[in-house]
This record gives sequence, C-alpha cells and structure tokens, in this order.
Amino acid sequence: MHYDRALAHAILDEAYDCTVGFVADGEPRVLPTLHVRVGETLYLHGSSGGRMGLTVRHGEVPVAVSVTLLDGIVYARSHVHHSANYRSVVVHGPARLVTDPDEKKAAMAALVDKVGAGRAADSRPPNKREMAETSVLALELREVSARARSGGVIDDEDDLSLPHWAGVLPVRQVFGPPAAADGVSAALPAYLPGSELPWAAPVPLTGRHVRLEPLTLGHAAGLVEALGDDEVWQHMPTTRPRTVEAMRDYLTRLLGARWSGSQVAWAQVEPATGRVLGMTSYHDIDPERRALAIGHTIVGRPWWRTGVNTEAKLLLLTHAFDELKAERVSWYTDIRNERSQQAIARLGAVREGVLRRHKQRPDGSWRDTVVFGLTVDEWPAAGQKLRERLTAG
Repeated sequence: MHYDRALAHAILDEAYDCTVGFVADGEPRVLPTLHVRVGETLYLHGSSGGRMGLTVRHGEVPVAVSVTLLDGIVYARSHVHHSANYRSVVVHGPARLVTDPDEKKAAMAALVDKVGAGRAADSRPPNKREMAETSVLALELREVSARARSGGVIDDEDDLSLPHWAGVLPVRQVFGPPAAADGVSAALPAYLPGSELPWAAPVPLTGRHVRLEPLTLGHAAGLVEALGDDEVWQHMPTTRPRTVEAMRDYLTRLLGARWSGSQVAWAQVEPATGRVLGMTSYHDIDPERRALAIGHTIVGRPWWRTGVNTEAKLLLLTHAFDELKAERVSWYTDIRNERSQQAIARLGAVREGVLRRHKQRPDGSWRDTVVFGLTVDEWPAAGQKLRERLTAG
C-alpha cells in the first residue's frame, strides 16, 4: 500500500466517477457519483433530496470514497494467481455540506470542467432552483490511501511448465466519436475528441526503472518539484512553469492536443515510490500513414544518464511498433540541442536532415530542427540493442 499523495491525486484526477459509502438510518449505503479534486478537497456531486444529501443536512457525515482504475486482467496458470493491474484510492473522513454560494458555484464549475477543459464557460451556469436541487459535499484529503498493481504474471515455479496460456490483457477506456443532440448547430468543441483512436490513447506502460502513466493535471505538483531547474527547460517550446498553478495551466494546454488526436502525453514516474520524474509524449500522430513522433520529453536532472530515459523510449517504441503496428517513428529536436541529438542517435534512429527555420523558440528566435527516424524494418535490431543496454546498466 502506498500513502503517496501525488499518486492519489493523479488517480482521483484521471477517474470521472467514484463510489461513496455512508450510513443512513443505521444501514450501510453505497452511492455511485461524480467527483472532482480541487487542491486538498474532494467535492462530491449529489441531489439535495437524495439519501446522502438529506443525511448530511444534520451535520458532517463519515464517508468512505473509493476510486478504481482497471488497467489489465492478469491470467495465470493457476486459479489463485489470477489477478488484475489497477490503481485505486480510498479516502476516509467527515464530509460536510457546501453551503457557501461561491464555494458551491466554484465546485460545480470544476465538476463540469473536468469533462472538458473550458466546458464550464461553454455552458449555462445553474440557476437558483438548480442550485437548491443540487447538493455538493466536501471531503478534505487527510486520510488517503492509494494502492496499485502493475506488471505481469506471478506463477509458482512448479506451474511454469503447465500448457495453459498466461499473460496480461490490457484494459483501456476509449471514447467514441461525439454524437450531437438534435437541433445543435454549434461546432464540435476543441475539448471533445473527434474520434478516440488507439493511437490517441496514452495507455499505462511499466518498466523496471520507470512507469509511464497517462498525464493528468494531478501530476502538476510532482512535475514542479522534479523539473525545478532552468537547464532542463532550455530547449523546450515554453519557459519553465515555476508554480503548481502555472504548471497546471501548461498541462491544460498540452492535454488539449489530445482531444484532436494530435498528441498524447505521459508522466514518467518512479515505479517503487510513485515519484514523478518528468513527462514525454507521442505527437504528429498519423494513423493513416501509421506514423508518429516521440517528443516533448523532459526529465529531472537527478535522472539524467540513468536507465530512465532509455527504458521510457523502449516502452514507447515497443508500444508503437508492436502494439500500434507503426511503420515509422520520428524525433524532432533543436539543432542547438546536441545532448538530445546524441541520445536519439543512441536509440538507433537515423539522422535524416534539417528543417530550416522550422519553429520559433520562446525567446522569439527561429530554430533549425534536426529530424531523426526509425522504421519498422530497423526496429528489431534497435530494440535488441536498447534491451542489452538496459541489462548491462
């Protein structure tokens, strides 16, 4: 069990729904509902006439909130070792009814914005009747536990020779294309996915040195701590976000690209502790040509020249070539960033040329961009060398 607040925040932020347990009239009750985390407070949505809303009118109510993200089903050779890969959070504590009008409006807006950044401003706020009919409960994140299981099959040695299939079946939440309601003439909002393709789904990827988990706003605090050095931002397309609020704003813009399917991002996390190490992404995603690029990679200085970057790239390349059946993976880097160019070349990628005056840097100057590429034919040899490097390291 991990009592890691950053990990718990990330799980709460990724999940859309939760289950609330409480006692009413001496009987246990369980209610599925929506939630949103704002700082160190978890807000729960309900009806003022519902059982939970009526119960909390008499004062604070002890509750237990549970959130689970199922990442995979583990098939073992024996019954008892079947399992699941998952991430879960349980929060205990007294929930209070939110009665301050401003806090209630802000919490309801946050609930709406969770399903799409900017949705609160792109929809009508509640009127007095709707405010009265809706209850919002606040639960401070004080007693919080996070549990996670990742990895493969753990079979008894005596069972390894059995003829039964064993392995992991990944589980992914995938959105379909939005279906407009009758009479809607507004254009599809930018925060909605046009069509959630597997290429635009940042599935969890786990190695020995690093775990790649879908990037969320909940990773902001960890990223501020891990990336608190101007040098690591030197060749990034933005200046360094120095506060959690600034990082959340930056991540909101970065995550917005996912809805168009053009970019998906991961947080790089230390498997043993859940500590955030950095971030990375797929971008320039082109399912029709079966091509994508790896980039927007930034890792804290303590993890430079360790196995983290090598293994993260191996995980991304393995997923691209073996799972997505990509034909090509590209990298684009600033011609001034010699360290990045050397690192990309060590992955087995080929330097293919230079795009002159390709992008503008944060200081306004124009950069020449060096292009590297790796094809599906080159991948087996490159992948083998990367695995040997990790084993040797």
